[in-house]
Amino acid sequence: MLTRGRLPQKCYTKAMVRFSKFFYYFFAILLLVTILFFKDQIFQVRTTLAAICDSTDCSSPEECQIKITECESIINAYTPAQTKNKEQLAALEKQLANTEKLIASAEFQLGKIADDIGEREGELSEQREIFSQRVRDFYKRSRQFSPFLIFLSSDNASQLTRELSYRTVQTNEDKKIIVQISQDLKKLQEDKEKLETNQAWLNKTKSGISSQASFLEVEVGKVEDFLSEVSTKIADLTARQQEIINARSGSFTASIGDVELADDYNASIKGFRESAPSGYFGVFSFGAYTHRKGMSQYGARGRAESGQDHKAILKAYYGKEPVFKDNTGGDILVTGYGSMNFEDRYLMGIAEMPSSWHPEALKAQAIAARTYAYRYKTQGTSICTTEACQVFNSGKADNPPEAWKQAVQATRGQVLEDVITYYASTHGGYASPIGWDTTDGSGGSNFIDKAYDKIGGSPWLYKAWYTQSYSVNSDKCGRSNAWLSPQEMADVVNAAIALKTEGIDTSRITPVTTSCWGGNPYSMDELRNLVAGKGGISSATSVSVSQGNGTTNSVTINGVNLSGAEFKKAFNLRAPGRLSIPQSSFAFYNIEKK
Repeated sequence: MLTRGRLPQKCYTKAMVRFSKFFYYFFAILLLVTILFFKDQIFQVRTTLAAICDSTDCSSPEECQIKITECESIINAYTPAQTKNKEQLAALEKQLANTEKLIASAEFQLGKIADDIGEREGELSEQREIFSQRVRDFYKRSRQFSPFLIFLSSDNASQLTRELSYRTVQTNEDKKIIVQISQDLKKLQEDKEKLETNQAWLNKTKSGISSQASFLEVEVGKVEDFLSEVSTKIADLTARQQEIINARSGSFTASIGDVELADDYNASIKGFRESAPSGYFGVFSFGAYTHRKGMSQYGARGRAESGQDHKAILKAYYGKEPVFKDNTGGDILVTGYGSMNFEDRYLMGIAEMPSSWHPEALKAQAIAARTYAYRYKTQGTSICTTEACQVFNSGKADNPPEAWKQAVQATRGQVLEDVITYYASTHGGYASPIGWDTTDGSGGSNFIDKAYDKIGGSPWLYKAWYTQSYSVNSDKCGRSNAWLSPQEMADVVNAAIALKTEGIDTSRITPVTTSCWGGNPYSMDELRNLVAGKGGISSATSVSVSQGNGTTNSVTINGVNLSGAEFKKAFNLRAPGRLSIPQSSFAFYNIEKK
C-alpha cells in the first residue's frame, strides 16, 4: 500500500506543453499576419470607395452605372481575398478551440500530478514516523538483551532472539523503503518545480490567446461593418440611378409630408417618423380597402369644401351629370326586409356618408346611392344591405338625420344614366377612370398634398395597415404598430424572390406569426437559405420606390428590383401579423425608411 507505483504522466505533460508552446507562437504569428492583411485591404478599398462610390455625385443613369460598375469591381476584386480570409479565420477559430481543449486537458493532468505529489509526501511522512517508532522499539529491546539472560531462561531467550532477528530484518526493510521514498520525494520535488513552471506558462498562454481572440473578434467585426458599408453604397447608387430614370420616364418618387391620420398614430407617417427605431421600414398604402372605381367619398367632401357643387363632383368622378327619372317612386326589394318604398325609406336609411359633411357632398352621395340601387329596383331583384352592395340601416331610415333627409329630397328622381356608380371611402389620390384626383389633375412627387382625399380629411389616404379591418380596435396579431425591422423587410424581399424561383414550395410562404395564421411557414433563416445565391438578403438597408400613374411601378431594396405587383404579393403573403396592402386589383403604395 505504501509503495504503490507512480502515474506515468510526466512525459505526457512535457510533450503537451512543448506542443502548446509551438502552437501558441504559430497562432500569434498567423493572427498578426491576418490582421495586418485585413487592415491593409480595408484601408485601400475604403480610400478608393470614398472617391468613386458617392451617390451624391451621380447626375445621370449612365454616370451612376459607371460608378456602380467601378464600385462593384472593387468588391469583386476584394471578394476572393475576403473569402480566403474568412476561411483562414474559421481555421484559426477552430485551432483556438482546440487550444482551449488542450489547455484544459493539460490543467487536468497537472492537477492529477499535484494530487500525486501530495499523496507521496503524505506517504513519506507516514513511513518516516513508522520507521522512527521501530528504531525506538528496536533500541529498547536490544538494550534488554544479554547472554546471561539467555542462560537463565532458554525458552525466553530463544523467543527474544527470534524477535530481535525479526525486528532487525524489518528495520532494514524500513530503511530501504525510506530510501526509496526519499528518492521519490526528491524526484517529486523536481516534478513539482517543473509543474509550477509549466502551469504558470500555460496560464500565461491561455491569457494571451484569450486576449488575441478578443482583438481578432473586434477586427473581424470591423471588416463586416466595412462590407456592409460597401453594399449600402452600391444600393444607394442603384436607388439614385432609379430615381433619375423615373424622372426621365415620367415616373416619380413620392415625397410625403407629415400627413395626420386621426384614427391611428402608430400607422401614420408622422408616428413612424417620430417613434419608429432607426433603420426600420413602413409600407404605406395610398388609399384604403378600395377598388378605386368611381367616386371617392372623402374626395367628394374635399371637392365640396373647395367650392364644387354636387353636379361638378359627379361629373368629375363619373363623367356625367344627373338626369331626372320619373319612376324612382314605388318599392324596392331589400334583403332581410322585403319590399319597402324606394325614395322615402330605403334611401333615407343609406348609411354610407356622415350626415355632418358638406351638403353638396351629401347630395352627390344621395344621387350615387340612388343610381346604384335603381338597377335593382327596375330589375325587381333584391339588394343586399352590406358593403357588398351599399349599407342600409333600418334605424337610420326610421329617423333620418335632417341633413341627409334634405340631400335625398333635394335630389329626388335624379340618377346617372348608363353607369354603375361604384364608390369607396378613399381612393388614395387616383381614381378610375378620371386619373389623378387632385386640384390640378396631375400627379408628381407631391400629389398627396394636392389630393381631394386630403382636403376631405381622409384618415386612410396614406396609412400603414396592421389591423384586421378598418377599426383600430380590430385584431392586430400582437403587434402595436406597422413598422418592420431590417430583417423583417429582408424576409419579405426573400419571399418575393422565392415566389419567382422555380422549384420552391410557395405554399409555405406565409406569415411567420402562426399564432394568427397557423400553417407551417418557412422560418426567416430557412427562406433566406432557399434564395441564397439568387439575390436573397439578410438585412434591408436601403429602398427606392418608383411611382407611376396611380400605380407603384417598382421597388428596389438593397439592389433587388421588384415590380410593384411582385412586392405587394409577397408582402400580403409573408408580412408578419396583420400587415397588408389592402387594395384589391392594383398596387399603389410607398415604402418609408427611418
